[in-house]
Amino acid sequence: MKKDYKIWTPIKTQINNNESYPVGFRERDVWICNIGENVGFEEDGKGGDFTRPVLILKVFNRKFCHVVPLSTTDRRGRYYYPFDGKTGKTSVAILSQSRSVDATRLHEKVGKISKEDFEKIKKQIIELIF
Repeated sequence: MKKDYKIWTPIKTQINNNESYPVGFRERDVWICNIGENVGFEEDGKGGDFTRPVLILKVFNRKFCHVVPLSTTDRRGRYYYPFDGKTGKTSVAILSQSRSVDATRLHEKVGKISKEDFEKIKKQIIELIF
């Protein structure tokens, strides 16, 4: 599928020029994030602002973290982890698409996953990578 980056580029520029960082994001939090319009099979954001929910996997400092994109599309296998999204739908962590992001991409906190699911996701990512 061919992509047109003309819409994403001004949004990315605006995010990059934003010097305001969100306060209080923590591991296990679910945030809406400007994932963007990405290359090839990399997971894209949705809608006009190219956002999607992400799970904060690791906080490095107040400006940088590692996230796992989430989806409501039912996917199974070693690259995915389904869990109760507390919205009446099952959420799926797309483990193979984890990435580090600047915190200016984070918009709003929308939830937090259970400690049990978080530990299982971490374990599955470690097994996937190593």
